[in-house]
Amino acid sequence: MSNAIERHARRTRGFDARVVHAAALLCEAAGDHAGRIVQVSSLGVEGMVLTDLLARHRLPVAVATLDTGRLHAQTLALIDRIGQRYGIAVEVFRPAEAQVVRFVRRHGERAMFESVARRRECCALRKLEPMQRLLLGRTAWISGLRRAQSGERADVPFFAHDAEGREKFCPLADWSEADVWHYVAVHEVPYNELHDRFYPSIGCEPCTRAITPGEDARAGRWWWEDAAKECGLHSRPEPTAT
Repeated sequence: MSNAIERHARRTRGFDARVVHAAALLCEAAGDHAGRIVQVSSLGVEGMVLTDLLARHRLPVAVATLDTGRLHAQTLALIDRIGQRYGIAVEVFRPAEAQVVRFVRRHGERAMFESVARRRECCALRKLEPMQRLLLGRTAWISGLRRAQSGERADVPFFAHDAEGREKFCPLADWSEADVWHYVAVHEVPYNELHDRFYPSIGCEPCTRAITPGEDARAGRWWWEDAAKECGLHSRPEPTAT
């Protein structure tokens, strides 16, 4: 069976220019927000590319992730791999244990399958609350969002402000899937082995499945829902980029 690099990596026209632009944006962001900026990584392939760019350009940007308590073992393994490869100690933020225990006791381990509202409540406990703590004291953050990931992300700008006024940078906004995997191949970037098993988008284990050829890249997230495939981390209103 082919791996993700063999399936997706392809050098596209303008690739070098997009890499230069992404690196320049990261350098600018790191300079403008020295000591107050963080890369928020889901440990997906885009996040790994950004971490590689930060390390390659020796930018003083913290790298942080959310451990929801329901992640795949393959995802969690990347935290140590980042440390070994780049010498970066990933900051890990977890949900408030008492709130999660109370939620599970009340609704069960599979509450997310009951309704969209219940699933969003679970996401709020496991992602949104620790995300607030992660961003506390930060004036900017970096995300691996790409326009090509889904229809809901088609207008992702390189730069915007989040709902709290922090600057949010998306250096890979105009990258294609082929660009991402070509970069991984060229620079031997470590990545989640689930990508090789047809998991293009990886979240919590109960809420993620492999996709079949032809399906949308985010079809494996909350596949039992008809609503937009978002957890809320990136769906807050943001003004048009300047």
